[in-house]
Amino acid sequence: MAKDYYRILGVPRNASAQEIKKAYRKLAMQYHPDRNPGKEKQANEKFKEINEAYAILGDPQKKKQYDQFGTVGDIGDIFGSPATRTTFEDLMKDFGGAGLGFSFLDDIFGDLLRGTGFSFKVYGKRGGTRFEAWPGQTINLDEIFGQTRKPYRQNVRYELTITQREASEGANKILTRQGKKLEVKIPSGVKTGSVVKLRNARQITDGVPGDILIRVTVK
Repeated sequence: MAKDYYRILGVPRNASAQEIKKAYRKLAMQYHPDRNPGKEKQANEKFKEINEAYAILGDPQKKKQYDQFGTVGDIGDIFGSPATRTTFEDLMKDFGGAGLGFSFLDDIFGDLLRGTGFSFKVYGKRGGTRFEAWPGQTINLDEIFGQTRKPYRQNVRYELTITQREASEGANKILTRQGKKLEVKIPSGVKTGSVVKLRNARQITDGVPGDILIRVTVK
């Protein structure tokens, strides 16, 4: 059966956008793990459920589809819509103002964060577990959480063997990766162990950020 997102947030089906937002923020604060010692696992599950409900009811288009058909094909996440993302920014400020930690969000959004190199725990201030709010503070998830939507940068390495003459005079070599050819310029005077860097060459060959590092061996 489809989930009753109105019941999850505790609002009537004719609730306004503002009432839905208010209910979401109230429940999120209530089920923050720091406020449920000894029941962190249950609190995390409830927090996930609340976020799923708000991802639908807080997004006007998804809410319209849900109200009409009782289900939504792609639930997505609260970061996919400007309306729900802004509410989450406000919620983070609520957490910071109340002295509540951010690290549990790494578990809540684990699938979305995997392989991105981003961590709410690392993002938090003072040892990576708390965030201190201050007057006039702004939290912009387009900049903060937006990092998670960028491909993870990873370098790759190759080995290249050249002759003594090539090492002395320099040479041009061709590297083929993913069916694409790259010119590798070996400067004169290189020695065994030297590394030639093709800066951000993986963007050309793989379509993702990353350098190609070529370690040279002279024989």
